[in-house]
Parts: sequence; C-alpha cells; structure tokens
Amino acid sequence: MLVMKRVRLSINVDHVATVRNARGTVYPDPVHAAVLAEKAGADGITIHLREDRRHIRERDAEILRATTERLNLELACSSEMIEFAQQLQPDLATLVPERREELTTEGGLNVAGDVDGVTQTVQMLQEKGIAVSLFIDPETAQIDAAAATGARFVELHTGRYADAPSEARIEKELVALRKAAAHAGQAGLRVNAGHGLRLQNVRPVASIPEIEELSIGHAIVARAIYVGMEAAVREMLEALRG
Repeated sequence: MLVMKRVRLSINVDHVATVRNARGTVYPDPVHAAVLAEKAGADGITIHLREDRRHIRERDAEILRATTERLNLELACSSEMIEFAQQLQPDLATLVPERREELTTEGGLNVAGDVDGVTQTVQMLQEKGIAVSLFIDPETAQIDAAAATGARFVELHTGRYADAPSEARIEKELVALRKAAAHAGQAGLRVNAGHGLRLQNVRPVASIPEIEELSIGHAIVARAIYVGMEAAVREMLEALRG
C-alpha cells in the first residue's frame, strides 16, 4: 500500500455554532465538537469570527484558545478583527475576504489588489508573535503578492477544484493547485489548502507535496450528523493519509 506523506488536518467547527445559533440555544457547543475532533486525531481547530457573528462568537474563540492544541483564526482585514486576534493570540491567523451577504467564503483574498494594506495587517499580527496565512486563489499573481507581504503561509482556495462539474475540469483545477503549490514553495511560503474538500475529493489535494495542512469543516460537520464527530474526523484522516 502506498503510504502518503503526513498532512495535518484542522477541523473547522463554525457550522456547529451555526446550528446552535439557529435556535438561540447553548447547544450544540463548538468547543465540545473541537474536543471530540482532537480526541479523534485532528491536528488543530479552525474558526472564522465574522463581522455578523453568524456562527462563532468571541466567547467561543476565547474558550477554544484556552482548550485546543492548535487554533487557526480566520478573519477579515478589519481593525476590529485585527485587534481581537492580537488579544486572542491564535497559533495561526488566516486572512480571508468577507462579504456580509455571502453564504460562505466565495474566493481568495485579492492580495495583489492591495499589497500595501495586506502587508500592514501581516506586520501588525506578526509583531505580536502570530503567524499569518493568506487565503488566496491558486494564481501566480496572488502567490507573488502574498510573498511580498512577508506572510509565512498561504492557504490555497480549493473551491474551484471541489465544485468542478466534470472530470476534465477537475483535472484542470488540480493541475492549477499543483502548480500554485510548487510556485508558493519556491517563493519561500509554507502551503496549506482548503474549501469544499470532502471524503470523495480530498486525496488528490493531500498528495500535493508542498501542502502541509488541510482545513475542512462543512463536510465533516455534515457527516457527523450521521456518524458522530469522532467517526467523521477519523474517516477524513483515513481518506487524506491513506
């Protein structure tokens, strides 16, 4: 059997909070979900504190910071969120684009369109000892711009691959991810990836040599409805590690 390289798995528990908030209750608790995910072998927890607090809230983030082994905070490049991240001190801060009306993040951060602004944000966070990742589309211009900001990581947006409607398109998007990961590595960036990944499509992305970590949320939370969080995490670990 081919043994794949060791790729870390970070579980996004946002949508556990989405279910909680839909009824205004205190359950299900994203902190409890994170405990179960780590118990099952997850390497870290990812959360996105949005402007409208549609799922994760400050209290969730603060408890998760105190209880998880490794916390990745996704945030917009806004003064409110930067200040919160500086106080929270996550292990990784991933800068993402954000529009209030979107259901989920629709694309990568346009770093090339605002190199100076993103650089300033990166510096503010890294001066506080927080490693920074930029969630970007797998495009050369965005990778080069990300490298210019001084960020240590990029997270390649895998949405176009995950949503591809045909085998030919899937292969095209996978090639783009491979080229982007290689280019990022050559530019001195460490490479993560995520968005839309699930059991059926995760292995080809996990096999890309430069990719160190995958962030997966919705597919695991959805699967957990049927089999439980621990089983859902273990299934994903088996799928991406072989």
